[in-house]
Amino acid sequence: MQRLSGLDAMFFYLETPSTHMHMTGVYLLEPGQDALSFESLRNMISSRLALAAPFRRRIVEVPFKLHHPVWIEDPDFDLDYHVRRAALPTPGGVEELQAFVAQVSGLPLDRQRPLWEMYVVEGLAGGRVAVVGKMHHAAIDGVSGAEIMATLLDLEARPPERPVIDAWRPEPLPSDAEMMAMAVAALVGHPVRAVRTARRIFETALHLSEHNREASVTPPPSPFSAPKTSLNQALTAHRRVAFADMPLDDFKTVKNRFACTVNDVVLAVCAGALRRYLLDELELPDEPLVAMVPVSVRTEEEMGSHGNRISAMLTSLATNLEDPAERLASIAEGMRAAKEQEKMIGAETLTDWTEFTFPALIGRASRLTSLMKVFDRLRPLFNVTISNVPGPPFPLFMAGARLVGMYPLGPIAEGVGLNMTVMSYCGIVYFGLNGCRETVARMGELPKMLHEALDELVALSRPTKAGRPPKATRPPKATRPPKATRPPKATRPPKATRPPNASRPIKPRAPTGTGISGPSASGISGPSASGISGAATG
Repeated sequence: MQRLSGLDAMFFYLETPSTHMHMTGVYLLEPGQDALSFESLRNMISSRLALAAPFRRRIVEVPFKLHHPVWIEDPDFDLDYHVRRAALPTPGGVEELQAFVAQVSGLPLDRQRPLWEMYVVEGLAGGRVAVVGKMHHAAIDGVSGAEIMATLLDLEARPPERPVIDAWRPEPLPSDAEMMAMAVAALVGHPVRAVRTARRIFETALHLSEHNREASVTPPPSPFSAPKTSLNQALTAHRRVAFADMPLDDFKTVKNRFACTVNDVVLAVCAGALRRYLLDELELPDEPLVAMVPVSVRTEEEMGSHGNRISAMLTSLATNLEDPAERLASIAEGMRAAKEQEKMIGAETLTDWTEFTFPALIGRASRLTSLMKVFDRLRPLFNVTISNVPGPPFPLFMAGARLVGMYPLGPIAEGVGLNMTVMSYCGIVYFGLNGCRETVARMGELPKMLHEALDELVALSRPTKAGRPPKATRPPKATRPPKATRPPKATRPPKATRPPNASRPIKPRAPTGTGISGPSASGISGPSASGISGAATG
């Protein structure tokens, strides 16, 4: 039995009928010589349950929500409930897969069981198989979720047998009296620790306020300073999803040209796509959109542990700037300021503060906010969530099949109808877009807009054929020599003074026999095997 941390419990109690706090991953598998069956995948998962403790743990709440819930080893664990078989309708392409994932993402997890599900999806075009996994944010963050999935992956198609010692034992459900007694014992000394934490938070806030008032400092956006858009409304329980994938080398090309980070480029690509989306909707605000960017604060010693070790930063997406290079520069500068502020606040502040919150109060406030549709009338905390989790650069295998694509999907929050989560793998950057169906009605157009935003930045990062920098990086027109210094066109002999074609002798030409022309073989292109990209369906 293990008590949830304050941050884990926060994600558990923030969940409402329209706000599902689970994370979803879509993994595309390419079978090799051996066929990939549902039974082989199920048996592989069964053999590795001991390597992923959250798979067999369930949550038990304290009566009257006096304290955070506890994890117990589920006495009724049933693997066949969690691992399910599904199939796509013909033709089994990206649209059918996205529609299936949207339906799965819009269903909450059963709180009376371990908080995860996994679907083995057959019927994909080309004989591929997709594994769609869901796990509650109370159990994992982006990094620990990737580590759990790593227990189901191998470095080769036929790995050597690795013995797994399974010492797991189920626990009986504790009685209400036992839970109450444990809660009371855990609350001893709670007020003293709460006062210390409150004092430290107050001192940090005071120091931060003094820092942000300095003339040389441009502070990051504050909560509720984000502009109101159609993306920021009360949520429904219905979802739309979309996938996109792009070469990692393109992101690195932009990073090297503009001396920023890959994460800055990811934010700039998302910003460019969102600017296009809102322009098409005729609602691009004058103020820049604000993104919430989760940050892992997991130390080396904490790697391999489960639960949440994250903080968060707010940063401007500079969507009010038309020039993509200026937008990227502004985002990079804003991220530097946000990281500096994050260091001043400290990695432990959020986790310490959540330890002393009241679960009952958080749960009621979250449900009331959803029920009253508060964010239909108020400004949002921020406009969009953008998360970037680095993945492995080498190929991986699951049950003998090669992993050829992975699309991560994060949860959406009340008033913030879009989550854009990114993960890199084998030289490809995979985007998973998760949104409220009624709020992000044109979700299917966002993948194309992401590609356009990246292409725009890449074009500004590569020299032209003449070796000159792109137009956007040339000096402004005012610094160029004026046109008046160039020879005027009037000094050139006009066409009328030239002898007409009819006065020239006509020379006979022999037939060449090369009158057939067409596209060269090198001009043929097609979808890569690295993953699926395309537009979402309803």
